[in-house]
Amino acid sequence: MLYNLHEIQHAALQPWNYFAKSSLDLLTSPFSVLSYHPASRRIAASAELLFRLTQRYTKPGFGLSETVVGGRTVAVKEAVVVDKPFCKLLHFERALSPRRKRDPKVLLVAPLSGHHATLLRDTVRVMLPEHEIYITDWVDARLVPLSAGSFHLDDYVDYIREFIRTLGPDINVISVCQPTVPVLAAVSLMASADEVVKPRAMVMMGGPIDARRSPTAVNNLALEKPYSWFEQTVIQRVPMKYPGYMRRVYPGFMQHMGFVAMNPSRHANAHWDFYNHLLQGDDASAAEHRRFYDEYNAVLDMPAEYYLDTIKRVFQEFQLPQGRFFVRDELVRPADIAKTALLTIEGELDDISGNGQTAAAHDLCTGIPKRKQEHFEVPGAGHYGIFSGRRWRDVVYPRIRDFIRKHA
Repeated sequence: MLYNLHEIQHAALQPWNYFAKSSLDLLTSPFSVLSYHPASRRIAASAELLFRLTQRYTKPGFGLSETVVGGRTVAVKEAVVVDKPFCKLLHFERALSPRRKRDPKVLLVAPLSGHHATLLRDTVRVMLPEHEIYITDWVDARLVPLSAGSFHLDDYVDYIREFIRTLGPDINVISVCQPTVPVLAAVSLMASADEVVKPRAMVMMGGPIDARRSPTAVNNLALEKPYSWFEQTVIQRVPMKYPGYMRRVYPGFMQHMGFVAMNPSRHANAHWDFYNHLLQGDDASAAEHRRFYDEYNAVLDMPAEYYLDTIKRVFQEFQLPQGRFFVRDELVRPADIAKTALLTIEGELDDISGNGQTAAAHDLCTGIPKRKQEHFEVPGAGHYGIFSGRRWRDVVYPRIRDFIRKHA
């Protein structure tokens, strides 16, 4: 019902969105006499703010058409390596000479937690010059027909195992936030089965391996509300207009409301600052605001089964750190991992995944030699700072690059 009401609300706002866009065009075009009126900049700023607040944001592209390798600019092409109903495995193919020494191969596991994989654009962009990058590009569940079946947390683990096998034994895996749990489960199961393909290195960044440590507002909400509350309150069925009609999902618009509710004053101030940047003609700051919110406001629907599994098994029952995490009746044993190096990374000021939650992986992976284990807490970094922005580029990435090369 809420999903249908959201669609009705969006339809009702469309005339205002069109009006704002038309007004903005008239007030900023050099061919319009209105753009030369003394009040045009103020009215145009108001029109753009209204336009962006009533806009529906679709999945942005990665926009990585080239990179610099060895001081030379080379073209980059996105290629789908594996196409699954709920995820596409993308490869950023660099136009390199076949005679060039191969760079380390990296599987970047993006979170399936509201935003698209493009949230890791800066992560990919920084790593591309020195690595072969593959990324999990999760599909918006409202676009997946019911005929494709359900998608549980166990299916997520199966996907990761398949991707690792596809990419071969020289792969290194980086998981950001939520996927640290299914990635650790996947690598553990592959080690227990003594599969030929095992990752050389495993980098885990800001994820809830043990959500009992330094609980945040996200963790507390999962404990304060019973499982039934999440199932009855946030799960909706996809409306008729989408391919996934009648699929049970945790809608993106509800997730977005939750993101904003965590810090409403910060977002209100950001939009007020954006308005003032437009008035002052500060185009660089205004462009940065647009870039950030084009990504932040673009959200996807999550399959209900996967979301509810995660709430129950990761945030309420803590199955992995308690040694009770099963995948299709097979117990996950992180202690069986012996040949994969482990690097965990946390942000000092992370308010989503608290300090110690990711480092808990070291307590579970007792079979990995100590010389192949490292932990790094990034000073002054919040959750997003460990994989995007200045601290990611200057502090975190060099640590990951050196770790991968050391154990490759």
